[in-house]
Amino acid sequence: MTWRHRSVIDLDCWTREELYFFLDQSRHMENVMDRPVKKVPALRGKMCVNLFFENSTRTRVSFELAEKMLSADVVNWSVSGSSAAKGETMRDTAWTLEAMGADIVVMRHGAVGAAQYLASKLKRGIVLNAGDGTHAHPTQALLDVYTAWKHFGDLEGRKIALVGDVLHSRVARSDVIAFKTMGCEVVLSGPPTLMPREVEQLGVKYDRDPRKAVENADMVYMLRIQRERQQDGLFPSVDEYHRWWGADEELMKYANPGALAMHPGPINRGVEIASEVADGHQSVILEQVRSGVATRMALLYLCGGGAR
Repeated sequence: MTWRHRSVIDLDCWTREELYFFLDQSRHMENVMDRPVKKVPALRGKMCVNLFFENSTRTRVSFELAEKMLSADVVNWSVSGSSAAKGETMRDTAWTLEAMGADIVVMRHGAVGAAQYLASKLKRGIVLNAGDGTHAHPTQALLDVYTAWKHFGDLEGRKIALVGDVLHSRVARSDVIAFKTMGCEVVLSGPPTLMPREVEQLGVKYDRDPRKAVENADMVYMLRIQRERQQDGLFPSVDEYHRWWGADEELMKYANPGALAMHPGPINRGVEIASEVADGHQSVILEQVRSGVATRMALLYLCGGGAR
């Protein structure tokens, strides 16, 4: 099929056919990761700039690995020491990147819409959104779908329960879009204070009781408590949160026997997930990390011109 996406800000305009095509491309990229020499020349001569205004480990490192495996030239832009820290506007940053010859900009920013704004200012380069505020995290959703697809194949009719801090989670919003596009039933659970008001507008179910939410689920996805994005007092205490909404072996018993335990990382052990689940046989958390490299390779390849 002809790939029609350049910049990727979210997944709301992706079709199921495009997602399945993307998953197949990701599988090919994961095969590259298993080679003795983990490198292909797909993006040789391309310049990728990783522009992270927020702290990140998994996303930033996996993008950098993906770029290098595709033979791109990689620049990690340190925002703390850049002109942005001195007051430079996003518009001027965009023009600076373009003048330097950046072909692909991977950006994480705390402001909703920052990635879309940057993409609108770049005449030639493309933007891949690595997370903008509480809005979207499309590459996390892609790696989550890819991880589930490797286990189940066709995801039509599968059930995923996302439990935790939905209100502040850009992962949750992108996962809802991606898994619904794949034909999954999506159920949300968590404290009412951590649930957006527009849950019904998302076209998903909400159940305050996590046991009911994960009943017969094929995937139990525990969302990280976004302490850096929320005010105090949205739940009484960490211990009470874990008792009510944390994933332990007892909660997992309500899901299907082969259900996957998922988490976007970093893990807050004993808060949203217990160690016996994070390290247990149902956990695919480390698989998600590996999938992140493969799917980001596929995205860079398809959007960055390697497929043309």
